[in-house]
Amino acid sequence: MTKIALSSLPRVGSRREPSLTDQVYAMLRREIITCQLAPDSDVSELELAERLGTSKTPIREALARLSMDGFLEVFPRRGYRIRPVTIKDINDLFAVRSVLEQTAASLAARNMTEEDFDLLAELARTSYSVQEENSIDYFIDANRQFHIAIAKGSRNPRLISIIINHLEESERFFHMGVRQRDINTETNQEHTQIVDVLRGRESGYAGKIMAKHIESTRAGLTAAILNDHSSSVIL
Repeated sequence: MTKIALSSLPRVGSRREPSLTDQVYAMLRREIITCQLAPDSDVSELELAERLGTSKTPIREALARLSMDGFLEVFPRRGYRIRPVTIKDINDLFAVRSVLEQTAASLAARNMTEEDFDLLAELARTSYSVQEENSIDYFIDANRQFHIAIAKGSRNPRLISIIINHLEESERFFHMGVRQRDINTETNQEHTQIVDVLRGRESGYAGKIMAKHIESTRAGLTAAILNDHSSSVIL
């Protein structure tokens, strides 16, 4: 991996200037989510300090935060390892997402505006090419923005915050599975159907169609990851 200027990273969630530890944390968290730092791979403070051109102190502090987030396993006097992904991790996360996003979709059907629906419709049409890394990143980001927009449509700040956190963790699974099969058609169709139901103000049905979509996504990603023999996913 190439050295990246940490000072160029955007500020996240605060008006204060991010500390060096904040910048290192944000960068490494992103590398884990996008699988640039692969599941079950080892990382060391010294190697990261050399790559990022910084001292070991902000590295150590960032790694401690990542271990608290559940992304790292710590081995005293040995170093750190990116926590491996298990099928149970995937199933558990999507089970929670289903409950949360069913509620959000039902509320969004009542509260979203026509402008909100137009934005959703645009996001629903996003596609990607398996051979183009940039388009994969764009597609995964658009998928996240689609679900965040519906969460925001609930007008429930607590629900929005929880859903956003779960969506960020889901991105890791997308990066692992989306390259194994083309999901453009099914995602576009399911997202468009969700938009139509929301626009029709069908609150009860909105929750059901969202649950169906999340289960379809879970099943598809799980199958794709299991079919990838190079994957480090643990059964």
